Amino acid sequence: MSTDAKKGQEEFSGWRKLLWPIHSHEVKKFLPMGIMMFCILFIYTVLRDTKDAILVNAPGAGAESLAFAKGIGVTAAAILFMVLYTKAANIFKREGLFYVTALPFLLFFGLFPYLIYPFVDSFHMSLDTIQSLQQNYPNVKWIIPLVGNWTYTLFYILSELWGSAVLSLLFWQFANAITPVKEARRFYGMFGFLGNFGLLFSGPMIIYITNHIHGLGMERNMATGLMLKYLMAFVIVAGVILISTFYWMNRKVLTDKRYYDPEAMGETKKKKEKLSLVDSFKYILKSPYIGFIAMLVLAYGVSINLFEGVWKGQIKIAYPTEVEYNRVMGGLSTVTGGIAVVLMLVGSNLLRRFSWRACALITPAVLLTGVLIFFSVIYYNNTLLPEGVKIVDAIKQGIINKDLIVFVVVLGLLVNAFGKAVKYSLFDPTKEMAYIPLDPELKVKGKAAVDVIGGRGGKSLGSYTQMGLLTVFTGSALYQLVPIIAPVVLGIVVLWILSVFGLSKRFTALTTQQAEEKKAADAQKASTAAKEPAKATAQVGN
Repeated sequence: MSTDAKKGQEEFSGWRKLLWPIHSHEVKKFLPMGIMMFCILFIYTVLRDTKDAILVNAPGAGAESLAFAKGIGVTAAAILFMVLYTKAANIFKREGLFYVTALPFLLFFGLFPYLIYPFVDSFHMSLDTIQSLQQNYPNVKWIIPLVGNWTYTLFYILSELWGSAVLSLLFWQFANAITPVKEARRFYGMFGFLGNFGLLFSGPMIIYITNHIHGLGMERNMATGLMLKYLMAFVIVAGVILISTFYWMNRKVLTDKRYYDPEAMGETKKKKEKLSLVDSFKYILKSPYIGFIAMLVLAYGVSINLFEGVWKGQIKIAYPTEVEYNRVMGGLSTVTGGIAVVLMLVGSNLLRRFSWRACALITPAVLLTGVLIFFSVIYYNNTLLPEGVKIVDAIKQGIINKDLIVFVVVLGLLVNAFGKAVKYSLFDPTKEMAYIPLDPELKVKGKAAVDVIGGRGGKSLGSYTQMGLLTVFTGSALYQLVPIIAPVVLGIVVLWILSVFGLSKRFTALTTQQAEEKKAADAQKASTAAKEPAKATAQVGN
């Protein structure tokens, strides 16, 4: 970058500093990355909302089944993905690795409404069979619907992996590889600002489609099938834009040293020998730095998973069909997107004005406050129920007003929206900044292990907690277990906060060390350059 450009880093002021801290010469690099983030978050949101609506309302299933789907199915799939991805990383270069990872997901989602869903009656167990097995084997009551409705479970698992594989891993790995720390402080928050318009777009779109289908008065299975066709069509369009933008960047942006200098990013140094899968994990486990990042990801996954399990159970009680359920999830996406866009602007400025540690502590503080308020309301509602009476039966008998459940759903929606918005605006950027000072091996394989195994492992640990409670307290629903779940969340967030302090010390030390090394290297280059004219003059004189 030129001297004028470097000088311009501090020239932002007023609204420009708040809303658009991007130089004109940086737009060609920044904007495509923002578009990629938009497409990935759009797809992620559509899949997140749809997968829950399908599986929670599957025959014999419920919100409790989600814990087992994550704890068993998603965890196993994440481990398999990690093995395949690590092997692929040794075969393909960065661009090829992106394609072979993202395209299979898009292919499955595009084909699901046409080649799988129309034949689910042939693929799945009947409701009578599922209910009979649940009565005969009560200890695995919530696993049986996952097996009986296996195509829905597969859709759920791949939708869950999209966020870890494509957003957390592929996008941020790409961003970390081409963005130095100085740019990251301005870019990363703004990536999320543009990307979260994907939530603002997808939420109203889901609400419009579900309202339209609901108004048609179609039979339930037909309505769900039509909803899937509409939503997956939008997923494929966004996927094509994503792949095309990435392809264009590799040919029109990264070939220009103004936007990407491999030498400056440390990629032209002598590279270490490619590590095997076993050696990669050993290498990762020996790094306390990576361990702290993994703890942040695990803690977020556990706490949000425990909260969402209870909340989604309340949604099914209030809105018991796939289309109605998805309408609520569309509302979540809309509110999350609106809050996130505002917080992205705030977060981008916080990243530039305050320390890494201060910004990283905001997410656990906000999430803990909201979740404890939500659990307190759930606990209050539970005190209104006669002993042994479930909420569904209490509503039918007029013991409890359904409006109380609707209120809990709305409260949970707001807590979820704020939690996710803060995650996108501060948690993700601070976490990704922590990878930048690492060597190329840890950036690729360390990040893969943390984001896929750690990210999925966090949600899986939350799921295992729910699975254990549901197994021990057979016949209980998650909302009845809030007195146990709430203290667990509190303990996890305390560990999260302690990990932030530990990682902050190492991040500061590493970035300071690299800055000093770069300063010394620049001084060495300047000294060498100054000696060249003197040497040439001496040779002319001789």
